[in-house]
Amino acid sequence: LLEMPTGTGKTVCLLSLITSYQFANPAAGKLVYCTRTVPEMNAVMEELAVVLNYRAEQLGLTANYSPVNTTTITDTTDDIDIEDVIGREERVTKKQKTKTSPPKVIHGAARSMGPATTTRGGAGGSGVLALCLSSRRNMCINDRVVRESDREAVDSACRSRTASWVLERATQHPELSIETCPYFDNFQAAGEATTMPSGVYDLEELKQWGKTRGWCPYFTARKALNHANILIFNYQYMLDPKVAKMVSAELEAESIVVFDEAHNIDSVCIEALSVTLNERKLDQATRSLGRLSSEVTRMKATDSSRLQAEYQNLVNGLIGQGLLQPPANDAVLGSAVLEPDILQEAIPGNIRRAEHFVTFMKKLVEHLKSRLRTVAGPNGGVLSETPLAFLHRLINNTSLESKPLKFAYSRLNSLLRTLNVSNLDEFSSLTDVADFSTLLATYSTGVARFAVILEPNGSSTVPGATDPVIQLACLDASLAIAPLFKRFGSIVITSGTLSPMDLYPKLLQFQPRISESFQMSTFRPCIMPLVIARGSDQLAVSTRFEDRGDIGVVRNYGSMLVELCSVIPDGVVAFFTSYSYMESIICEWDAMGLLRQLTKHKLVFIETKDVVETTLALDNFRRACDSGRGAVFLSVARGKVSEGINFDRHYGKAVILFGVPFQYTLSHVLRARLEYLQTHYQIREQDFLNFDALRQAAQCVGRVIRSKTDYGLMIFADSRYNRYDKRSKLPKWILQFLNDSYLNLSIDTAISHVKFFLKHMSQPVDQAALQSVLLTVEEVKQMAPKTTTEAEVAGDGGAMITEASALLSIRA
Repeated sequence: LLEMPTGTGKTVCLLSLITSYQFANPAAGKLVYCTRTVPEMNAVMEELAVVLNYRAEQLGLTANYSPVNTTTITDTTDDIDIEDVIGREERVTKKQKTKTSPPKVIHGAARSMGPATTTRGGAGGSGVLALCLSSRRNMCINDRVVRESDREAVDSACRSRTASWVLERATQHPELSIETCPYFDNFQAAGEATTMPSGVYDLEELKQWGKTRGWCPYFTARKALNHANILIFNYQYMLDPKVAKMVSAELEAESIVVFDEAHNIDSVCIEALSVTLNERKLDQATRSLGRLSSEVTRMKATDSSRLQAEYQNLVNGLIGQGLLQPPANDAVLGSAVLEPDILQEAIPGNIRRAEHFVTFMKKLVEHLKSRLRTVAGPNGGVLSETPLAFLHRLINNTSLESKPLKFAYSRLNSLLRTLNVSNLDEFSSLTDVADFSTLLATYSTGVARFAVILEPNGSSTVPGATDPVIQLACLDASLAIAPLFKRFGSIVITSGTLSPMDLYPKLLQFQPRISESFQMSTFRPCIMPLVIARGSDQLAVSTRFEDRGDIGVVRNYGSMLVELCSVIPDGVVAFFTSYSYMESIICEWDAMGLLRQLTKHKLVFIETKDVVETTLALDNFRRACDSGRGAVFLSVARGKVSEGINFDRHYGKAVILFGVPFQYTLSHVLRARLEYLQTHYQIREQDFLNFDALRQAAQCVGRVIRSKTDYGLMIFADSRYNRYDKRSKLPKWILQFLNDSYLNLSIDTAISHVKFFLKHMSQPVDQAALQSVLLTVEEVKQMAPKTTTEAEVAGDGGAMITEASALLSIRA
């Protein structure tokens, strides 16, 4: 468990250490590096190329990388995927431009990727194959498929061209001119000859290499996973059981797993095992069941042998025990139930017949609809039940048995394959219902780690409108990550904002072998955290619910922003606690004329819930900063901008955080989780809320610094940050700069501190002082327990520390 300051090279340090260990110990397992977004994934691949090239240079290994190819970056405004929501602004700025990137040199290492040809091995001369894996949408090179509007459409178009039954039909009936994917056909035709040269492949390099060979990059990468030394992909590929069983199930126990930017890993674990159903989803599930019934009737009339073969396999228990595996190119549903909890036995007899299973699911959907109608009715209200109580009521009202409910997801998966369904997205609502029932029945006994919460207005934001929901909420984050702790011997959880670190072992139920929080080694005070607790009129400012509507607080916050923007050059980023609060306070500022005053100093851009609008706002924000006009970006803590966008250099001279970003404490799901943590892990409610709010606050202000030479202001605009129990939970690398003279400031006093800091930081960088906080090769050799020769490093010696990692490492 490692907390390292943002922007100080923690990624390249980890890559240097782990890949050196792999190089010195050939029996070591894979490096599995998990990130949150596609831009982060590509950034890791870029750093990895630096490390491997530098090692090849230092050890005299000949490696000939192809340079970064010329790529055409086009506007994809309507093409949005969850994985690459963050970082879209970087691509919009390059709209309709062709850019050729020559290899950059960092400490003698060329920043290049692609296949590596060498006489002594692959990447870095050591035969390394590094791959990243993402969705079909991010890896497809078929022009007719990628023109689809969204991820679901791309997946559907891909499956309709690559499914085994489509290929079989195209082979048997060539006169029908059934469209398949030529890249997948070539990949299939190559068979055992599908080999990849060693090298470092980011998504663009994979696509370029796939075009050169005429092979599908997605399925090539899937097949090459077991042969790669380094894998980089999204958290979900390890933590979400539905995806992990298909992608990471075969990773060896010796693999080294790294979760980067893992401050929200407990939330990711909970979301992976939670399901939400509303009326719209249940109506869609009913329509899907009607379509399934029609398909079953049609197949009975045209090809009843397939249904009979499936029934016979179910009778024999081959499908239920996982002994019949579909081809890799077929659409498969992965169960959300964790591997140790799956029943390894035959599917119950009352749902083996396709028509019986459809009837079974119809009864289940109708019961869920009736529960929603009851909650939304005049005598309804919020209900919170244990899975056992909800299941008991379901059984009494429908006469269904609990055991078949555990198999609903796997039985639906088998039926969809039998019916040759390639577009699984049309059945997404039905799969959610099956997922709900499987999780409910599987985890209904023992300690209640789930809660079933029924709300009449669960997802509606319109006053007076009803949108009842049923939520199966996971309360225990350790449930999803526990199989990883049991399976892998080495797991690294790291981020710049893990403080307070003592809560993570409790939340995830593990005992860390190493738990360390590093301070920042700097040659100048590059960060100035300020706590502004009072306005110019000495009125305390806070976003507490009872104070946030006070006209004096609203006016002081607006005046604070205007005065700060008048003295801070270039870019300023302001974070609010929620979208609703940001919208209300902006309206108040507009009525007071403060927005007009603000626009005299900087242009104003606002984050919205729409991804495209936010992307364009970020693009224009950067353009305003580049042109010298200056801009202020109004954003929301826990939003997309606070998690993955870096405001380095002149884009972020200051970050202002209005208030403490607590979760919505009236959320019934949050209340259930807080009660669970108090009862089972003895984590007090206020302790968890403070921990969660302060890690989000640190994540927001951490956007401002990204290198040793960068600098920025961190302004905490709330009187509650004066309290020790709040500010003490900030990371060490922030607290080392937060002295008592920066606490309990008024706006006027803060402005004087800001002017002094900016004047001091604007002086030229002292290169000699900069080198004093960076380790040289000679200092590294002095720190090493013994001097290792090249032969020892290549053989059984210890892990090698390269100059690239030494120069970027943190002197703790």
